[in-house]
Amino acid sequence: MAHQEISPAILYWGTPVVLISSTNPDGSANIGPMSSAWWLGHGCMLGLDASSQTTQNMLRTKQCVLNLASDDMAANVNALARTTGTDPVPGPKQDRGYEFVKDKFGCAGLTPLPSKKVGPPGIKECPVVMEAEVVAVHEMYGGRAVQGLVLAIEVRILRVSIHEELRLNGFRNRVDADKWKPMIMMFCDFYGLKDGKVKHSRLAEIEEEMYRGLTETTGEIEDEVDNDFAEHVVGLTASHQ
Repeated sequence: MAHQEISPAILYWGTPVVLISSTNPDGSANIGPMSSAWWLGHGCMLGLDASSQTTQNMLRTKQCVLNLASDDMAANVNALARTTGTDPVPGPKQDRGYEFVKDKFGCAGLTPLPSKKVGPPGIKECPVVMEAEVVAVHEMYGGRAVQGLVLAIEVRILRVSIHEELRLNGFRNRVDADKWKPMIMMFCDFYGLKDGKVKHSRLAEIEEEMYRGLTETTGEIEDEVDNDFAEHVVGLTASHQ
């Protein structure tokens, strides 16, 4: 099939929807939906509007929680999609029909989930919740008139919690990818992964723990209380030795 040159206004080829919770100056919680995010090890890069309330909260407190929406949360995300925690609403957002909302949790029908490593709460309804701290900030679009309007913020993941059904059977720290159905933002619309795995990847044959060195973690859970599960894993391990 022949290629044709085009010049799209946006290049949203498909990334997970992230609901970032942060703490406002008055101590209340804010939620900002976004999708310009990618992970490597236990680090994550976030592309954010420099003027947004979420960004300002993160720059001030150096903390946030990354909550990954599943593909059945479209109504919740849509409730947040054209809202802002900034009052008054910035001019560019006014032009796009945004409105100020103080209570983002109430607006979206979501429930705060207490965090253990950071101040902002997580979101109970999100299957994946990652508490994080800001480690670096980079201005995007260097050398152009729009430099600094968007920031690339690097965060370090401090703690990960998931809905129990996502944990791979027999493993303490692995996710069952066949059960995880993230909401994907693609060209400003919502998509899912209903068709499942396309084909087995040779990279999946590499033991995940071989990548742990990059994360500088041990795999130990500080508040481990699931003794029955721990004994189950030990039993499985012993049976394979």
